[in-house]
Amino acid sequence: MAGYIDALRFTLAEMLGENDRVVVLNAPATASPPIAQALEDAAARLVNYQGRRYARLYLDRISRFVGRREVDDAMLLRIAELLAMRMAYEDPIRIAQLTLQEAASAPSGRAMPRIDRRCRFRIDEVVAALPVVVADPTLKVLDYLGWLHMPVKMRFNGSGWLGIRKLRIISWLRRWRLLSIRYANERKWVERWLHMIDRSLAVRPDAVTAVVESATMVRGYGDGYRYGMANWTLIIDALVKPAVNGTLPLPDLAQAIAEARAAALPDRKQTSLKRAIEAIRARCDAMPIQAAAS
Repeated sequence: MAGYIDALRFTLAEMLGENDRVVVLNAPATASPPIAQALEDAAARLVNYQGRRYARLYLDRISRFVGRREVDDAMLLRIAELLAMRMAYEDPIRIAQLTLQEAASAPSGRAMPRIDRRCRFRIDEVVAALPVVVADPTLKVLDYLGWLHMPVKMRFNGSGWLGIRKLRIISWLRRWRLLSIRYANERKWVERWLHMIDRSLAVRPDAVTAVVESATMVRGYGDGYRYGMANWTLIIDALVKPAVNGTLPLPDLAQAIAEARAAALPDRKQTSLKRAIEAIRARCDAMPIQAAAS
């Protein structure tokens, strides 16, 4: 209940133009000046996306890699970049925010360019952006009716007064985002990705870059997002996790990830990807477990 009260208070504060509660957004003290600047810039963008406490969460998450000997500046910057992209995931609220930003960036004294985005979501994706207390029963009804995966076209028009007003109303919903089903799923995904990077650094440093870059599989919205998430999860479950746990003797984990990603198509049944993973695992059957650590 406290979360909903906070969300309501922050929504009203947003409508009244009040600022977020003050939260310190300094980068970790052990970060070099270039890294610290990059992290604070990313945190500033996440303030606009969700708020200062959300930006603080970003800095806390990335801090686990700051100062580690096995993580150089290039890798740290890449993890930070991908983490910021994933934490600013695209939902209808985000599209409304981006459209408003584009409309506000028009040069003064000139006619505003026509800004009209048309996006194709799935109805469960739109509902999942709402608080759980509303979304959960709605999704059950949609599932009962067989409409759960029905496509929904949404228009984000930033060219007129009415369109701008609509965009502002949608963007105000960002204060409720952290209470949504979608956010809960994104939080689990991000933490799992960071955990797999941690595990790879500890036992499979040869594959760290491939694990970091696997985040690029999950992006966008609609069917593309769903396919990417499903394919990423299958690769992690079938290859990366057993390899880092030592139960799959996979000498070249990075190559295996690349091979699997090449077979990851926008296919609901994941036929090509499953076939590729089966072939990779079959090559490991005759190998001793110790080979994975070589």
